[in-house]
Amino acid sequence: MPDFTPLLKLYARYRLGVLKHQDPVETQTRQLLGLVRKARGTRFGRDHDFDRIRTIADFQARVPVRAYEDFWQAYWSGAFPDLSGQTWPGRAPWLAVSSGTTSGTTKYLPVTPAMMRANKRAAIDVAVHHLANRPDSRPLSGKTFMLGGSTALVDQGQGVLSGDLSGIAVKGQSAWMRGLSFPPADLALLDDWEEKLERLARLSLDQRISMLTGTPGWMLILFERLHELTGGKAPFPDLELVVHGGVAWDLYRDRFRPFLEQTRAETREVYPASEGFIGVADRGDGEGLRLILDNGIFFEFIPLSELGAENPVRHWVGNLETGEDYAIVLSSNSGMFAYLIGDTVRFVDRTPPRLLITGRTSYMLSAFGEHLIGSELDSAVNRAAEVSGMVVNEYSVGAVLPEQRRGVGHHLYLVEAATDPDAAQAERFAATVDQVLQDLNEDYLAHRINDTGMNPPELRFLPPGAFERWMATKGKSGGQHKVPRVVTDAGRFMAMVGEIAAAPAPDQG
Repeated sequence: MPDFTPLLKLYARYRLGVLKHQDPVETQTRQLLGLVRKARGTRFGRDHDFDRIRTIADFQARVPVRAYEDFWQAYWSGAFPDLSGQTWPGRAPWLAVSSGTTSGTTKYLPVTPAMMRANKRAAIDVAVHHLANRPDSRPLSGKTFMLGGSTALVDQGQGVLSGDLSGIAVKGQSAWMRGLSFPPADLALLDDWEEKLERLARLSLDQRISMLTGTPGWMLILFERLHELTGGKAPFPDLELVVHGGVAWDLYRDRFRPFLEQTRAETREVYPASEGFIGVADRGDGEGLRLILDNGIFFEFIPLSELGAENPVRHWVGNLETGEDYAIVLSSNSGMFAYLIGDTVRFVDRTPPRLLITGRTSYMLSAFGEHLIGSELDSAVNRAAEVSGMVVNEYSVGAVLPEQRRGVGHHLYLVEAATDPDAAQAERFAATVDQVLQDLNEDYLAHRINDTGMNPPELRFLPPGAFERWMATKGKSGGQHKVPRVVTDAGRFMAMVGEIAAAPAPDQG
């Protein structure tokens, strides 16, 4: 097949020049005012006096921060499925279906043609930054393997389709890109993850794959199956780039190394959300994701201490601070304005803005006032795995409330390890998790002193594949579905514990 890398390199030279001279404040101001101007005739624009907005301060004074439920009740539910003129001009032909792993609430998020074009530009930025770091790479010398969920979409009527964002992306793919992509449509449509994985693995071995994208957990399962089929040989010897996102990479880095060492592939993290493509790693692994400032999104950031306040402080690129944990808020060309997407981030640079994803607002575990965020929990589990000499496939944590009024509760960790730990490893793992969290978080430490506010954490180790089998029972196998790392609802968490215990083992069908 033809190698389109030379054309990509020409564009990369231009794009990198633009980014080098980009002024974050000017760029983001232009993005917001452009969005406001475009949406001023919508019902939302009229309600919030968009015609009179001239500055960032004007916008923040007129448009309050909202969550999904607020948009759904006030603007989208009555018009569903055709949201024309509600918060963005024209029809949103697609609705991205997103179900919260902790709440279970199904969300229908508008995807407009403008957002689709923006997502395609952001995807090209990923390759641009890859070439900047690896100039001799040939990422378009083969096909891009997109390991997503089912691309089957549901016809909601009135010309609107709904489904996984990965399916929407395939539906909106340019004709010339289809010849450069894998899998073919008939396989991409499959809902049965086990069948899909097997067929994808076997068929992909006959393809020249130069890029692979997906969620780390499912890509790892694919690599393991490919190694079984090849007898340990490199399944994709021409692999140049592995694009990952959605969950913290630290838990997977070492487990991917044996597969990637058989290629010259580089890994690159991205930050795609159902609400828009937010950032991409432009430097090395773990050095932060660069905000995409000029692609139809205006970003705001609320300090976690302000979250839930009636009028929270709203920072933007003009006044954000490094080292502060923020909830991210965006306004976009999909018709969302001052929308709280539920992610938490921390900036490591201001010019250009680079961030680390630290978790979810719903993933702040504070059943007893301990105020733990996702990145702290990830750090504790990663360190515990290292100290105890274990490989952790996945984990989930929630609170176990005291049974008696004056009792003390604790955290329960469900840990899926590659092998069963012995008693000494399990004890070392639990002790390390507890100590790391005490070192990282003063509130947790205060509650753990003398077991006055919390008892030591409890661990239950699960057999390999336990989370995957449980996800299958929930209809969330493969693709973009992720194991909930933190479940804040204690009742829902205990129900999940029971469901995982009841999920059939492989020899039970």
